Amino acid sequence: MSDVVDRVVVVVLGPPAAWAPPGVAPADWRAALAEDTIDLAGTLAGVRVAIAVRDAERDLAAALRWPGMAVLALPALTAPAVLAAAAAGGATSAVLLAADLPDLPPLLVGKLLRPLTSRPVAAAPDASGRAALAGLASRLPAPGWLPAAGLDDLSAAAVRAAAPRPADVAVTAGWRRLRDPADLATLTPALAGADTTRTLLADADADADADADADTDGAGTAEPDTATGAGRDRGPDTVD
Repeated sequence: MSDVVDRVVVVVLGPPAAWAPPGVAPADWRAALAEDTIDLAGTLAGVRVAIAVRDAERDLAAALRWPGMAVLALPALTAPAVLAAAAAGGATSAVLLAADLPDLPPLLVGKLLRPLTSRPVAAAPDASGRAALAGLASRLPAPGWLPAAGLDDLSAAAVRAAAPRPADVAVTAGWRRLRDPADLATLTPALAGADTTRTLLADADADADADADADTDGAGTAEPDTATGAGRDRGPDTVD
């Protein structure tokens, strides 16, 4: 058996969320979250980084990847499929991260890897309370009992239920994914990271303020009509 340790962190670009902040295009929101998550992974020491996408989204991955990052383009992004692709690339263990964790503390990735010295799998819940995972770690090749589902559809309880023994799955500290307004409210300046996400939100707020100012200025003021005394709106013409 080889003693070589090759750990890979795979950022999984799953299906787009059903929600995006007001004034932000869903595609831009998804890309910003993914870029920040990938940037976070790229700063980790002692691991390689890869991006997993569906076959049709190779171009998105190419736009987000750092030099040297592998792209795993797959028909489906189930945990077993992504882990198998990571194993085929030579990795001995892998961490799968959801692509909407822009401010994930790097320490939590280490907490996913650490249990693999004594257990085959570790799971980090979505701390928002949804039945989903923020991350999943596994020795490679992955055990055959892992459910054929993606991070959006797996929970720590479901992974434990599939294991021969619940103790085979370590449940580590979770982190909330940014998937709805309540999640967004927890994105605070006190936490590092999420630079692209924060810039996108700031730009959307600035655009909204500019639109509001334009609406206020465009309302115009009424002046007496010299012929009839009626108020005359001097605002811009509008076309329905």
